[in-house]
This record gives sequence, structure tokens and C-alpha cells, in this order.
Amino acid sequence: MPIDNAIDLVRETLTLMLLLGLPILAAALVVGLTVSVFQAVTQIQEQTLTFVPKILGMGTMAILVMPWLVKRIMEFSERMFSGM
Repeated sequence: MPIDNAIDLVRETLTLMLLLGLPILAAALVVGLTVSVFQAVTQIQEQTLTFVPKILGMGTMAILVMPWLVKRIMEFSERMFSGM
């Protein structure tokens, strides 16, 4: 494999991984900000209050975007095994 193809492959792989992780991380960000605002308004400073909603939000988002994630991974795998 020429070095140019290897570099393109690594670039495409890293881009795909960032794209696949983005929805789940965005859900964690939104839930975290919402809980932080709630804590600031009510002055409840419980550390475990942020953990459970984030886990639930990230799990829900992962389930919702799973078909899209699998489709993107399958498309990438087909390109990889067909020789790009």
C-alpha cells in the first residue's frame, strides 16, 4: 500500500470516528448543561445528580442513532474491503 493511500485511510478513519462519536457527546453536553443550570437555580450541589442523567441521555442517544452508526460503519467497511 502506497504511503498516500495509507494517509488517506487514516484520515478517513479518524474523521469517521469523530463523526460517529459526535451525537452521543452532544447529548452528554446538552444534558450536562441542563443539569448544571438546574443545580445553579436550585443550589443543589450533589455530584451524583449529573452522572445518572448523562448516562441515561447518552444511552438513549446511542440507541436512537444506532441504525445510522451501523450504516456508516458498514459503508466504510465495504469501501475498505473493496480496495477503496
